[in-house]
Amino acid sequence: MLDETTRGIFTIAATPFLPDGEVDFASIDRMVDAYIEKGANGLTILGMMGEAGKLTAAESVAIVQRVISRSAVPVIVGVSAGGFAAMTELSNQAMNAGAAGVMVAPTPSLRTDAQIISYYHNTAEALGEAPFVLQDFPLVTGVQISPSVILKIVEDCPTCVMLKHEDWPGLEKITALRKASDAGSRRISILCGNGGMYLLEELLRGADGAMTGFGYPEMMAQVLKAFSSGDLERARDIFDAYMPMIRYEAQPGLGLAIRKYTLAKQGIIAHSTIRKPGVGLTLETVEEIDALASRQAKRLKTLGVQTSD
Repeated sequence: MLDETTRGIFTIAATPFLPDGEVDFASIDRMVDAYIEKGANGLTILGMMGEAGKLTAAESVAIVQRVISRSAVPVIVGVSAGGFAAMTELSNQAMNAGAAGVMVAPTPSLRTDAQIISYYHNTAEALGEAPFVLQDFPLVTGVQISPSVILKIVEDCPTCVMLKHEDWPGLEKITALRKASDAGSRRISILCGNGGMYLLEELLRGADGAMTGFGYPEMMAQVLKAFSSGDLERARDIFDAYMPMIRYEAQPGLGLAIRKYTLAKQGIIAHSTIRKPGVGLTLETVEEIDALASRQAKRLKTLGVQTSD
């Protein structure tokens, strides 16, 4: 079960689709196996990268059951919804299937600190005993959550055990939260997103790992392993080798298409299909990704890092 001590790499999983837009369950099996083989300590599904908003309720439950039945590591399920009834239903389905916990982002209508705190009070009540992750992603939700508000939610809601940190810039937020816990506030797990772009700095600030869906998920595991062993220079060298691809993938509105193309190129999923509405990649973009992947593999080879390409 998810708790405040959770550490490591929770890979944000894509939702594979067939060319006709139907869910590709065979690719789900292969993807789960591949993520774990590449170093994932856990998986997070039905997040924003998982195109959760494009799924029917029945599809969401079927995907949850398929991933959890296949996975040998803990699974967190995104249950964000416009209303608490839908959130509660999916959370109950996920926890009954064996999920380690659930993740909830704030609704975009929240504007004041009081509204945000009240929303997560209601969230904790709706979820019951299920441990949950507070997803802080203001670039997408438009909701700005200050460290003091996060600390208040953590104080008031014992089942809030993790922060999915995806503020940008947000390093000072990690520092503020860790200083608060050092001073006596309840310490919760912090796993970071942003495509891994600031992974090293986030770890140095006190993050416990990463929760993101970068198209080469082994990067997070490799960097964390080197960092945890005290070899910061190797951690930097590995991160630097992947940085051009991380930068390219960070393009707003195009990142998911790039990730799915990369996953398909590695044979992790069968098709790079994005369920409509969604953008595709031009030939020029594909050529740029392939060039970056080739150079990335060369840089990693010089470091003695095994690659998928």
